[in-house]
Amino acid sequence: MDCIFCKIVTGEISSKKIFEDELCLAFYDTAPAAPVHALVIPKQHVSSVLEADDEGLLGHLLSVARDIAKSEGLSESGFRLVINTGKDGGQSVNHLHIHILGGRSLAWPPG
Repeated sequence: MDCIFCKIVTGEISSKKIFEDELCLAFYDTAPAAPVHALVIPKQHVSSVLEADDEGLLGHLLSVARDIAKSEGLSESGFRLVINTGKDGGQSVNHLHIHILGGRSLAWPPG
């Protein structure tokens, strides 16, 4: 498989890890769109939220994203969690991932 996130999971590509457990990995985005920009991904390859049929995994990913936002000091000022899906949704890597964005005021609508 030629998935960049799968290669990060296996260690073939390095990342600045924030969190890791048996189900997921979180790391800082290499092209940050905000002062805090991290990604939470499942270790198992899941192409998008449309293919994610494990409610426990989805809940776990969101819980980890929440905990990272708290640990990054974003609780007071706020943050955004984003899951892009498909080409028109802005998904650039076909592996489910949650963006954690914060550390500045975020405009709406986003795109």
